[in-house]
Amino acid sequence: MFETLFGRNTRAQVSAPERMRPKDRMRAIEGSSTAELAAELLIAPTALMQLTPSEALTVVSYMIPRKIAMGTTFIAEGDTMDTGYMVLLLEGEVTIESIVVSRHAPVTVNVLGPGSLIGEMGLVDGQARLASCTASTDVRCAILSREALEQLSADSPKTAAKLMFAVSLRVAERLRETSEKLKMYSQLVQAMQQEIDHLMPT
Repeated sequence: MFETLFGRNTRAQVSAPERMRPKDRMRAIEGSSTAELAAELLIAPTALMQLTPSEALTVVSYMIPRKIAMGTTFIAEGDTMDTGYMVLLLEGEVTIESIVVSRHAPVTVNVLGPGSLIGEMGLVDGQARLASCTASTDVRCAILSREALEQLSADSPKTAAKLMFAVSLRVAERLRETSEKLKMYSQLVQAMQQEIDHLMPT
């Protein structure tokens, strides 16, 4: 799916980037403004700010750049076949949509911009995608596949462990946010039920 590393001289890159040595990876992205941008965005508050700049650049050396045309749905809700990667947005916007209970049309959940991570849960557990992601503008992004993550783990265990710790913190943060929303929803339902009971006494 993804075959070209970041770098100015793509001819010098091998056809199987996952087999490159760590030093060759860093040499391949040296001087690449896109790789430097990806590293900066990777440690932004919207992504994985627990990483140091040098660790972020190391992670980027295992990522693949990709352009996505406006209107393209590149992650489909419920997909169980193509889940082994996460996306770091570099430029453009992505609309996150989900089909909720009793609806047939997707509902917009969020709109994400540069510095946002998408699909990190799928990268970790390989389970079905929870929402659909569509490029609402032309998008430039960086892809980290599960295979690349495994290679990073073999080449640089400390950086890989810190990366996964940062991803775990993001997932935990989202779970906490979801839990708070469920509490608010439960309180709202309870208040509505009390109002209904008041208006329609038995």
